[in-house]
Amino acid sequence: MASQPRAWQRMLSGRRLDLLDPTPMDIEIEDIAHGLAFVARWNGQTKGDFAYSVAEHSLLVEVIFRRIAPSAPVRWRLAALLHDAPEYVIGDMISPVKSAIGTAYGQLDERLAAAVHLRFGLPAALPKTVKRQIKRADRLSAWLEAVQIAGFAAAEADRFFGRPAPGLLDGLDIVLRPPVEVRRDYTARHAALMRDL
Repeated sequence: MASQPRAWQRMLSGRRLDLLDPTPMDIEIEDIAHGLAFVARWNGQTKGDFAYSVAEHSLLVEVIFRRIAPSAPVRWRLAALLHDAPEYVIGDMISPVKSAIGTAYGQLDERLAAAVHLRFGLPAALPKTVKRQIKRADRLSAWLEAVQIAGFAAAEADRFFGRPAPGLLDGLDIVLRPPVEVRRDYTARHAALMRDL
């Protein structure tokens, strides 16, 4: 009789997260922050001495979300910060790879996102309007990343991610930092948002 393949991962916190049936109680922000601080966006194809991490991207998305929706409740800002949280276990796959894999990746991502949301007091599924606003912030972040650190010309980034409204991204400069700094800032931002809920 063949044994079932292992579908769980041991986290540094000691938690054992079942990827096929994740539960909120097996999710810790320290594990998320640590994992995301070491996951490189753009498959690591960015300028600089450090990888541009998903944790750094998530901090930027939350800042852009606040600019797009300045009156949004704190819980939706928290949702913006956590929008890529499942990638602490499944990594950041570029869009062409996600397309090649098909629906399995999306289903795994949705299960993990729902568990993360429930763990931190959010609804398992976000309202569609909030999800659209976060997606918009995510695309604007991708535009900024593309032109500042991923080698895209602005016109090329416009084609793939949409042209940002004038002034929306003013003053936002990407600075690549060591994972330990990004992890600390991600955890601190999460704590601040949780305090304000």
